[in-house]
Amino acid sequence: MVEISKRDWKLFRERVPQWQERYMERLMKEYIRLLSAEGNASDHFWELEKRIKRDKKHPGVLIEMRKSTAIWDIAIYVQKKVITMDELEGFSENLIDAVKLILSR
Repeated sequence: MVEISKRDWKLFRERVPQWQERYMERLMKEYIRLLSAEGNASDHFWELEKRIKRDKKHPGVLIEMRKSTAIWDIAIYVQKKVITMDELEGFSENLIDAVKLILSR
């Protein structure tokens, strides 16, 4: 596996907060739809509680940023639809190729 370059590592650290913020905005819209749906308030409350408990463990919300796992983390972000491959513009070809390799497995 390719080790992430200093330049890619810096770019990753800069972009993760933006990616997470956008992902959490998407979650908030889902929560609003859930809470606005027809049905009992108690059912909505408990469903929301279950979703938040699950979602807060998602890498789009919480990630332990390590240089040694950054390429894997990026692949997970693409796989879990936090980002698209297009959002890797600016990263090195080596990193992009490594992400593609991980996703092809």
